This record gives sequence, structure tokens and C-alpha cells, in this order.
Amino acid sequence: MYCPDPFAETRPEVLRALIQRYPLATLVSVGGNGLEANHIPLYLAAGGGTQPVLQGHVARANPLWREAPLDGEVLVIFQGPQHYISPSWYATKAETGKVVPTWNYAVVHAYGPLQVRDDPDWVRQQMVALTAQQENGFTLPWQVDDAPQDFTERLIGQVVGIEIPVSRWMGKWKVSQNQPLGNRDSVVAHLEQQKQPDSEAMTEYVLASLKDGKKERLE
Repeated sequence: MYCPDPFAETRPEVLRALIQRYPLATLVSVGGNGLEANHIPLYLAAGGGTQPVLQGHVARANPLWREAPLDGEVLVIFQGPQHYISPSWYATKAETGKVVPTWNYAVVHAYGPLQVRDDPDWVRQQMVALTAQQENGFTLPWQVDDAPQDFTERLIGQVVGIEIPVSRWMGKWKVSQNQPLGNRDSVVAHLEQQKQPDSEAMTEYVLASLKDGKKERLE
């Protein structure tokens, strides 16, 4: 991934937060037909020591778990909020007119070997953990045990667990850091007026970058 230094994000707690907030991943691997992309919700578990570990499951009929290279890596992409940024939002438009459209986004790329966990108990534990994460905050959170056991056991038998110990990961936060402060403030003001799904989330990311930038200048 091309990632200029101003957009690079390496803080583990920040990368972890995006994965937990946007767990639906694009898992890129090399299979029998060349490059393959599967879209799978993954749970970020604590691995041995400080190594992050991604856990999930796929349909038993999915060739991914059979074709995963034993000595190679897969690439897992987590897409955070994204938003079109109009040049008319920049304060400098009125001053110079030298502005163009762009796109703000935040993503995490994680790499590691794909390991198969064809174990019903492991799959159930993974389902329980991911469900608890996603149901957190609901008034009446649903739990795996709420469904009849024979029903869930039958479904668990139709999937296979996968685990990816992350050997390296990086984030790209393109959230207006390359713009002067006045433009960043005006981007926030216009994002707050939008009614698109990611407008509020992108506002949070731009504001966080403003806070981080001010902290760096103070230090």
C-alpha cells in the first residue's frame, strides 16, 4: 500500500480500535484460480505476548481454508470510514482557487499466515466472542446460547475456523492532515452538515488528527 508518512498510522491501539469498529474484512489470498478475495468478519483476539491474532470462520464449502498456502501470507484489509471531500469546502478556495476534490479514508492492512481451526469447540468460542463484541451496547444483547443447541451445533458443523497471527500491520489515515489548519476546520464544518452514513465517523477522524497535530506541535 502506498502510504506517505503524513498518512501513516502505526499505533497499535488506534489500529485495534478501527478493526473492532469495522470488523468486516477483505481477506486476499492466492487460490486455485489465482488471487481470491473473501469478505469475512474477523475478531481481533489477544495473541501470545503482544502479537495480535485475527479469528473467524468460513463456509466449509469455501475453498479458502483448503487452498491457503502453508508457507505464505494472506492480506487482510479493514475499511474504516470514507468520504468524498469537495474542493468547495476548503477555506482557501476563496483565496487562491487552487483546490481539487479528494477522498478521505482510513484503512488497516494486516499480514500473516492463515491457519485452519477445524474444531467445533474453537469455532463456537470464536462465534461467542465476535457476537459479544457486536452485541455490546444493545439493551438486550443476543447470545449464541439463546438459540437451540442442536440448531447451532448443526450450523457450526457447516463452517471451518480460521486464525491469522498478524506478523505485520499498518494503517493509512488520509483524513486531511496535508491541508492547512483552516481547510481542516472547514472540512469538519461541512462534514457536520452532511447526512451521509460515514459523515459523522469521518468528522471524528479529522478531529482526532487535528488533536494529534496540535499535541505534536506543543511537544
